[in-house]
Amino acid sequence: MKYLNKSKYIVFSLITIITTSAQSHYPGQHQSKIKVGDTKNIQLTAFDLQNVKLLDSPFKDNMIRESKWIMDISADRLLHSFRNNAGIYSGYEGGYFTMKKLGGWESLDCELRGHSTGHILSGLALLYASTGDNKYKVKSDSIVSGLAEIQKVLNQKGYLSAFPENLIDRAIKGQKVWAPWYTQHKLFSGLIDQYLYCDNSLALDIVKGMGDWAYQKLKPLSQEERKTMLRNEFGGMNDSFYALYQITANPNYKFLAEFFYHDDALNPLIDKEDNLNKRHANTYIPKLIGISRAYELEGTNKYREISEFFWNTVVDHHSFITGSNSDKEKFFEPDHQSEHLSGYTGESCNVYNMLKLTRHLFAYDPKIKYVDFYEKALYNHILGQQDPQSGMVAYFLPMKPGAHKVYSTPEDSFWCCVGSGFENQAKYGEFIYYHDKKNLFVNLFIPSQLVWKEKGLTIKQETTFPNQNNIKLTINTAGSEVVPINIRYPNWATDGAKISINGEQQKITVKPGNYIMLNRKWKNGDTIEVVFDLPLKITPAPDNPKIVAVTYGPIVLAAELGNADMIEPAPFSNPKLYNDYYTYDYHVPASITNKLNYSSKELLKNISKVKNNILLFKIKGNEETLKPISDIHRQRYTIYWELNK
Repeated sequence: MKYLNKSKYIVFSLITIITTSAQSHYPGQHQSKIKVGDTKNIQLTAFDLQNVKLLDSPFKDNMIRESKWIMDISADRLLHSFRNNAGIYSGYEGGYFTMKKLGGWESLDCELRGHSTGHILSGLALLYASTGDNKYKVKSDSIVSGLAEIQKVLNQKGYLSAFPENLIDRAIKGQKVWAPWYTQHKLFSGLIDQYLYCDNSLALDIVKGMGDWAYQKLKPLSQEERKTMLRNEFGGMNDSFYALYQITANPNYKFLAEFFYHDDALNPLIDKEDNLNKRHANTYIPKLIGISRAYELEGTNKYREISEFFWNTVVDHHSFITGSNSDKEKFFEPDHQSEHLSGYTGESCNVYNMLKLTRHLFAYDPKIKYVDFYEKALYNHILGQQDPQSGMVAYFLPMKPGAHKVYSTPEDSFWCCVGSGFENQAKYGEFIYYHDKKNLFVNLFIPSQLVWKEKGLTIKQETTFPNQNNIKLTINTAGSEVVPINIRYPNWATDGAKISINGEQQKITVKPGNYIMLNRKWKNGDTIEVVFDLPLKITPAPDNPKIVAVTYGPIVLAAELGNADMIEPAPFSNPKLYNDYYTYDYHVPASITNKLNYSSKELLKNISKVKNNILLFKIKGNEETLKPISDIHRQRYTIYWELNK
């Protein structure tokens, strides 16, 4: 490896900069709580959320809106169904209910009740880590204390839930029941996050009790009973039990993690068989997150191969231009996207879990393709999942021409995508920067400030990307060692890039799809400026070259189509129907069309930018403007166009 003098930059490929020393998938703040570490297969590690602060941007705006909603839901309301299950009277005085119960999927007649409490425990933990604001810890402490009391009153060997244990029994017997282990997974995850991020030892005691109950419950089951039970959706229970094993070193929890290995779903992937068609996507994806963690713990190559094949298959053959997947919650035939442009595409929970899986794969195989996908799904789906006026979130991202996003309501939805939304909007800082023992990696171009305590390094990232194509990093350091800073050169940046240090332009010797390494001893006030030329591109659906989408760099552009015939309660879900997201009638006017009298080449030539520094485009001959799909709310839109030539 040939170095220039320390005042100059050096560019190496990704392979050169990866170290061989062992890293942990857990950020540093969790290390004192981990008894069973990862293998040497981990190459890069995330920074603690508390060391990455969001600066002003749409991402921070989303987090602020989400935090207001999460704080508005009282702890007593979140605990009501749990108390009801334990026979503890709640919100009832003088013969009247004094507390309004939660509706939708949290109503007392819904078998999935309790899942939102788990998500909210995770969301509060992530908000506390991201902001340092103690109000999130105070609220989550009160929820955890309430759950501890309920677990004690239940007195069922550690069992804790908002529903009776009989629902678990029905799953074991193969009887009809709505995903009790899925709901348990949310509660396990929320309590583990409370321990890891909020240092709440009571949360760990509760979840250990739940784990002990699960071991006694499941250990005696036969293999046939196990296989029968695993046919019912169980979320990421394997992931939670691996996490609990890492925290406690209790081999019973490792047994449980392996118990939730779903042979029927996962074994075909070993033989590189795409068996996803008609499978419920959000039932499937969490299984891969669990076995990715198993690979990190044990180094079993089978688990890595399964996870990587699954990820490549979903991203390359089952995803839309936005990075989202599924139609009516299910995978469809590979490369048949144009046949599934419905109003029920792109379940938000699927994207939430695909981003989780991506982080695991990136940690031990840090390829640019993982970051490119993460960026695509984050900007085009997750960022635009939230309505900027109300803070409510969408279950689906419809691909149907003329459809619109359908948002939840504050009191009467609580779908799975509402629950994962409480987490999505709280953890935008988790993938912007990564590191190994020597190197810093800048993955995403989001306004933020990073403090790398071990290196005495602070980096402030300023940008309005993608509205403008320049990124500025300002460095302050108390350290004296050389710290290589590696900046992602995205695969979409086919029109090139420019990079300068303190105004002096540097030579780039790597191609898109690598990291640009800047290797020097940094001084206070040093600046790095990066400019990417974002290309305008026409991308056809894999199964029909005349069905196309328009992108600008990683950003999907959609046509604004107004709000004609959007009948109230649109754009919101009907509060009287907790599942109308699945049967929603968009009332698309007959006048709306996605047909264009262009070929792909002609379309590209006839799209022009309306203003500089604002992502607003026009198609010649059309009245509609194009803008990022994440910016289109409360009106109809079109993502995919049908070309007549």
